Amino acid sequence: MDSFTTSLMAACQWLEDSQVGTAIREGAWEYATLNFVHLLGLTFAAGTILFFDLRLLGFGLKGVSVSSAARTLLPWTWAGFAVMFASGSLLIISEATRLYSNVAFRTKLVLLVLAGLNVFVFHNTVFRRVASWDGAAETPVQAKIAGAISISVWFGMMTAGRLIGYTLN
Repeated sequence: MDSFTTSLMAACQWLEDSQVGTAIREGAWEYATLNFVHLLGLTFAAGTILFFDLRLLGFGLKGVSVSSAARTLLPWTWAGFAVMFASGSLLIISEATRLYSNVAFRTKLVLLVLAGLNVFVFHNTVFRRVASWDGAAETPVQAKIAGAISISVWFGMMTAGRLIGYTLN
């Protein structure tokens, strides 16, 4: 092992051995409660993302402008993501060393980064020009591509997240 890998594993061990990590892992209800809260956050985030992406693809909310859909849905998306991120971080702390080398967990993290990049690119390119296509019957191809990527990445992320429990050693 190189020094970076050793340091990262030591940090994982420190997190797992912390009072917070131990309390979550060994408590009667802490892990289950956090897992439930994580799934609630996921429901809000992924659900609102799905509605927005389907609007971009032209399959749903056709009577609603994209900017109106964004104004209505994205605050719920960010709230769900914040809940999901906070609860997920605490879940990671409770079993950091086991997750460190788990392929499903690493896949989930890579897909999370890709989802973030997709949001960043979409909002800094095609969505900046939303006023010019907001009321159009068809969204631009770039918006449809962003929506398709988003749905695919989120589906992959949820699949990888579900696989974590089956692949931990």
